[in-house]
Amino acid sequence: MGRQFELPKKPTKIISLVPSQTELLVDLGLEDSIVGVTKFCVHPKHLRLSKKVVGGTKNISLDTIKALQPDIILCNKEENTKEIVEALEKLFPVHVSDIFNLEDAQELIMQYGSLFDRIMRASKICSIITKEATSFREFIKEKPKKSVAYFIWKDPWMTVGSATFIDYLLSVNNFTNVFGNQTRYPELSLKDLQDKSPEVILLSSEPYPFKEKHREALKKRIPNAKIILVDGEYFSWYGSRLQYAFSYFRSLH
Repeated sequence: MGRQFELPKKPTKIISLVPSQTELLVDLGLEDSIVGVTKFCVHPKHLRLSKKVVGGTKNISLDTIKALQPDIILCNKEENTKEIVEALEKLFPVHVSDIFNLEDAQELIMQYGSLFDRIMRASKICSIITKEATSFREFIKEKPKKSVAYFIWKDPWMTVGSATFIDYLLSVNNFTNVFGNQTRYPELSLKDLQDKSPEVILLSSEPYPFKEKHREALKKRIPNAKIILVDGEYFSWYGSRLQYAFSYFRSLH
């Protein structure tokens, strides 16, 4: 958005509108500083019971946020709308992350370390992520490349294109995204999918909760593809959950 903000002091009252960043705050030892979260902030599970829920990631209660008087609000370009950010920044400092790859994710972790005086913890998390990613790249380099389609929604069917964090992690997994020539999250028909003939189809657990029944139904339409239900958090959460993502990827292969 091309803007800056200044913080007169270390923030001690934080609202997070991004589930993966909420989990990161807790892992940085900042749970006591969190005053507001979204209804999608599911890790750790107890957090929504102890903190004020201020809405979702795309719709918020401005009155609830005002009442909390936060020192800072944490947003993300992907998760939250520009309208939300513009409304909030008139009232409070708003930090907006924009994540495309592992380097961006680690830069965000270190920014939080700096903002909230948790440099040592942030450095440790980044060190673990680097170690796990390096080990996984060594593991995956001998694996054959496979063409893939990654679905995040149905009715309409929506997949993942380029310029997304998920597409980046697919490439780390030696997958070639058959819809990589499109950007963001294109809608498509099953005929489009059949025409692309991916070797592997990944059905994400979020935001649409794909289940075994969806896998079985799709298998009848696309019988030659290997169809796998995957944990979407490991493909799309770019905070401290990345410490465990590469172990999960290894199990998929």
